[in-house]
Amino acid sequence: MRFTMSPGLVPTRRLLAFALLASCLISCGKPPLPFAALQPGVDYVHDEITRVPWSIHVVRIDRSKTNLFLHSAHARGHAVGLATLSDILRSTDPALGTPVAAVNGDFFQRDRAFAGDPRGIQVSDGEMLSAPIGGAGFWIDRAGQPHAGVLKPELAVVWPDGSTTPVELNGERRSNAAELYTPAAGRSTRASGGREWILEPKAAGRPLLPAGTNIPVVVREVRDGGDSPIRAGSIVLSAPPSIAARLPQVAPGTTLAISTATKPSLDGARTAISGGPVLVHEGKVQRIDPTGSGFESSSMVERHPRTAIGWNAQYYFFVEVDGRQPGLSVGMTLEELGSYLARLGCDEALNLDGGGSAMLWAGGEIRNSPCDGHERPVANALVLLRRSSP
Repeated sequence: MRFTMSPGLVPTRRLLAFALLASCLISCGKPPLPFAALQPGVDYVHDEITRVPWSIHVVRIDRSKTNLFLHSAHARGHAVGLATLSDILRSTDPALGTPVAAVNGDFFQRDRAFAGDPRGIQVSDGEMLSAPIGGAGFWIDRAGQPHAGVLKPELAVVWPDGSTTPVELNGERRSNAAELYTPAAGRSTRASGGREWILEPKAAGRPLLPAGTNIPVVVREVRDGGDSPIRAGSIVLSAPPSIAARLPQVAPGTTLAISTATKPSLDGARTAISGGPVLVHEGKVQRIDPTGSGFESSSMVERHPRTAIGWNAQYYFFVEVDGRQPGLSVGMTLEELGSYLARLGCDEALNLDGGGSAMLWAGGEIRNSPCDGHERPVANALVLLRRSSP
């Protein structure tokens, strides 16, 4: 589970009162926000609504500036691991660009060997680091247009006889699923038992595992026992004993294919990150209908720190709302956050990880007040980079 706190549910009557007050405070006659320029095309504002109170940090990005672009960065540049948002930015490859602003990204696994494994999709500079699991995500397509919506996984290994085996990517191998590992996962698969195939793409290049394609690979080695090394330029298919026993027998030198398909397709996408739920669609605030039990569901209708990405035809918006600090900011419900994003002018918006992970960096520093009192290590981030030239 991603969450560690379990506060009680807010009583329904009190929640309705919060919602009515919030709706008025967000939309009733508030003047335009006094954005200040950080640099050409990038503005920042600290919006304070004292009656609640709310402390909200917003970065507005002019989409027409061709030297500005969004990049999905993972801690330490890998598919697993944790780092603070500031450390993620410090380790960003200068060849990609200079960080201008950033927010924390996806929900993630917090402990054990695969701490930092994102909950869903991540594509970084064209490389698929993590696969979708059927939840919502944000991506930028081949034409440079942003999208938010449900992404369904269709990743698979295609065997010589045409049969397919569904696979997951760069996570802790489960007892009932096969897993693909790229060098971004670490030095070895860390899997125990079963069978592993060492695969080498027939056409070497970068990215090693792009989204939305079929990649021909050659079997270089077949190993039993697990924990195979992951060498540069190679991919390892790892199957637990129950699945390995049902898979075709192939010898070294055999050609297979890896499909990195998703629905909808991410063919050509260089940036993608998971989150959810969708908060605004076609300019309309989406109704939040939590299902299930536990904190992950109840927190949707409670006030907590929040982070989101929103956009319209002219701007992207990074938004962070502080919370769990009664004298400063109590946080928002997801519907309150959606209402705020719609008021900003967002046609589309997606919730990202919140709570102690909620963080916004702009102009060289963390701008918000983290509820833990310090930066919490996170798995990944959505970063605005500036190229030296358009």
